[in-house]
Amino acid sequence: MNYLLILLISLFSCNVNESPKQFSEAALSDTFTTLQGETIDLKSILETHKGKTILIDIWASWCSDCLVGLPKVKTLQSQYQDVVYIFLSLDRGEDAWKKGIARYQVDGEHYYMASGKKCPFADFVKIDWIPRYMVINKAGNIELFKAVKADDHKLVKALKK
Repeated sequence: MNYLLILLISLFSCNVNESPKQFSEAALSDTFTTLQGETIDLKSILETHKGKTILIDIWASWCSDCLVGLPKVKTLQSQYQDVVYIFLSLDRGEDAWKKGIARYQVDGEHYYMASGKKCPFADFVKIDWIPRYMVINKAGNIELFKAVKADDHKLVKALKK
């Protein structure tokens, strides 16, 4: 009986669904490729937009759900013009990534995840599905850790803050 009580207390006293509010050092140090072919770390990308709300969209041009979400992202861009839109691509190659940006007229800042899902950033955010949306607030904290639909009410709420 005591074991059951201890188990129940353990289960209910821990918030296993709590989302991180800060990126790990490993995630911040992870590098991405710019459209110009240069390497930049996440920390530098975020510091460029310090004091602004940032929407991160992890996507790929081969992903049908990502393409379905793009018009919704464009609607967000027209409604929340003061938000910075950063697109991180999981395309299978840089050529496909660049062609996808042009083909689907994706406006925003673009970075390629050369290591795909096998990198510290992907490990930190636990990418299990794309598209994946995150919101970083003006204070630089992760306001929304995970949304998979661009019209998710939690995403819109995070952008309004």
